[in-house]
Amino acid sequence: MSDQVGTGAGSAVAAGVEEAVEPARVRQLWHLLEPLHAVVYYAPEVFEESAALGYDTADRWPTYFPLRAAPLGPAGAERVASAFYSFNPRMVAEHIDPAWTVASPERMLAARLRGVDRAYRAILGDRVDSPELAEAAALARRAAESAGTAGRPLAAANAALPWPEAPHLQLWQAATILREHRGDGHLAALLVADLDPVESLVSFAAIGAASEERFESRGWSPGEWSAARSRLAARGLVEKDGTATEAGRALRREVEERTDRLAVAPWRALGRAAVDRLTELLGDYWVAVISTGLLPAETTLGIGKV
Repeated sequence: MSDQVGTGAGSAVAAGVEEAVEPARVRQLWHLLEPLHAVVYYAPEVFEESAALGYDTADRWPTYFPLRAAPLGPAGAERVASAFYSFNPRMVAEHIDPAWTVASPERMLAARLRGVDRAYRAILGDRVDSPELAEAAALARRAAESAGTAGRPLAAANAALPWPEAPHLQLWQAATILREHRGDGHLAALLVADLDPVESLVSFAAIGAASEERFESRGWSPGEWSAARSRLAARGLVEKDGTATEAGRALRREVEERTDRLAVAPWRALGRAAVDRLTELLGDYWVAVISTGLLPAETTLGIGKV
């Protein structure tokens, strides 16, 4: 953490504004930042850079796993499955076991940054050089550098990477650190709720966060899905048809609310006024990314539904 960022975070605490950012605002910021991060998994420019390394780009999974796992170094399937949580370990192994024989994590990290650079320039055009984007990047970076990473392996791995010089790449890297910080906290919330990887998806589908067909992309077999549903039914969390009971809905609300609370610290450190300004600035870039049609209309994240 730089002296400048440390001073900014400390000033926020000293001013007593660390209590001024509500969990609901934290969720809103996640909704705004998630698409800015997620272009790395869908942009044709990133696929092109990955293909140049030798990765199969016929669908997104052969690149998704090394793109996201590269900050961890040459991690094996067991470690990646642990960090990614809701993916079937067999699916993780299918893509991670050969990933580092195609290219090293260092080469993949360089390729993903080149791809994001090209994608952002294609999506935002001249706005990549605007003072507004530079301001948004600086604010997001301050928040990201204030994010505690103890017990958060993916946030820690991304936070340890050097910062790129270009503001639009700093914005992407900050969005990535903050979304992984939130994601690591979400896994902690799932563990507290006693929801194993497949149960976390079944219970999420049960409240209508996304269709069961969309969750099938995580690699669980029909038998594994059905067994998880039976376990949740025995706990009184889902009906026989798979829809959530009131207890099931309450548990998922608790998971999401705990996730928000665990993600609030970077924004409290940034301070309410800066958070308000960043929220204002991000809207334009959020619209630009969503308008590309690159991102799926339905995701497994439940954005807009939780």
